[in-house]
Amino acid sequence: MDGHYHAALAIAVFLITYVFIVSERFHRTVVALLGAVVLLLTGLITWDNAIHAIDFNTIGLLIGMMIIVGITKNTGVFEYMAIKAAKMAGGEPLRILASISLVTAILSALLDNVTTVLLIVPVTFAITNKLKINPLPFLFAEILASNIGGTATLVGDPPNIMIGSATKLGFMDFVLTLAPVVVVIYILSIFWLHFLYRSQLSTKKEMQSNIMQLNERDHIKDPQLMRKSLVVLVLTILGFVLHQYVHLESSIIALSGASLLLLITGEDVEHALQTVEWPVIFFFTGLFVVVGGLEEAGVIESVANRALETTGGNLLLTGLLILWLSAMASAFVDNIPFVAAMIPLIQDMGRLGGITELNLLWWSLSLGACLGGNGTIIGASANIIVVGLAEKRGHYISFMNYFKLAFPMMLMSIIISTGYLMFWHLYGHLLAAGFTLGLGVVLAVLSKPLKNLLIRSEGKESKY
Repeated sequence: MDGHYHAALAIAVFLITYVFIVSERFHRTVVALLGAVVLLLTGLITWDNAIHAIDFNTIGLLIGMMIIVGITKNTGVFEYMAIKAAKMAGGEPLRILASISLVTAILSALLDNVTTVLLIVPVTFAITNKLKINPLPFLFAEILASNIGGTATLVGDPPNIMIGSATKLGFMDFVLTLAPVVVVIYILSIFWLHFLYRSQLSTKKEMQSNIMQLNERDHIKDPQLMRKSLVVLVLTILGFVLHQYVHLESSIIALSGASLLLLITGEDVEHALQTVEWPVIFFFTGLFVVVGGLEEAGVIESVANRALETTGGNLLLTGLLILWLSAMASAFVDNIPFVAAMIPLIQDMGRLGGITELNLLWWSLSLGACLGGNGTIIGASANIIVVGLAEKRGHYISFMNYFKLAFPMMLMSIIISTGYLMFWHLYGHLLAAGFTLGLGVVLAVLSKPLKNLLIRSEGKESKY
């Protein structure tokens, strides 16, 4: 087959697949699998190369974490955390907004942002109903917090999972490099929301007392399962922290945690596997093959050459270009296929440009793809889910209303990221050392509440 024809056909399949994914006229999993099948039927990619194109580390990590989260969420521990945060805020709406947003950001960093909003949003409606205030500011804050928090770690957002798998960057690499800027962006975003909604979020003292009367422990459905789940979750996260040092793939850690949890809880395997979002898994599988077709045809290498010509091979300039391009693209289209195409592009840029240290480009891609999702209502899966849950409860969020609030905040986050990447390029090692010290202090402070939760669950279990 002629090389130019091969490349043109691979590009056509990719673009048609991408357009149909963005349009949402058909389920994106069906579109991705159909694109992969077309490549195989036309001989644009062989079966062996298609299998090689699939990133099984990403697939394994997603499956493992989905099983762990699927079992853990049945315990009610996440609802416990949200109500506890509201009570710690004294029932005061602005403080509740900040505290629940913080819970959302932390859970999004450790689990994933889609699962987090599915768990937190129903609790949010219960809290705002008792306060008799508008829930929309809280929902906006949770959307922003979920995408911001998910940016900080390897497992927080699918783009990071894909980048980590392709580059061998570890959990702590993401935390030490991205968490500092994520913390700054989160704090500034919450302050801005406080400024915007300070006049709307007020309620009577008796309404605040309604929140203080809630008993968060009533939401713990299975204390014994909760303890086992939290232990496995902590061990899994510890495994992520250490996986690059013990030379184990992150997928092995996640699948080991899932297997251990299934073993010690005696959960029905078929029921546990139903918690895995199989459409997402097959979507990734098809997408990897479609992008593999571009690589086979030499399209990725050609685009990489053009990009290097544009930036003159300057690493920082290339990184900032990737950051802004990723942010603008991810605000309006699905960031997963975008990142899937960008990963081999960056790898080829490094190879062709003789760049041995590509980390700046990976961090640029991660920040742009994850934070860019905050820009519009369709920018990330978590956004769409929150909007859907709100509409079911009679609260319509229009595209433009969300855009006017969130897009400027997204731009602010990318501007901050631009300055941060320039600073990191010069003083990255010093920054990582300082943040490591601060992270140690935070973990020491958070260890006591977790211990208290486990002790209280034991007390609750003994009553039955």
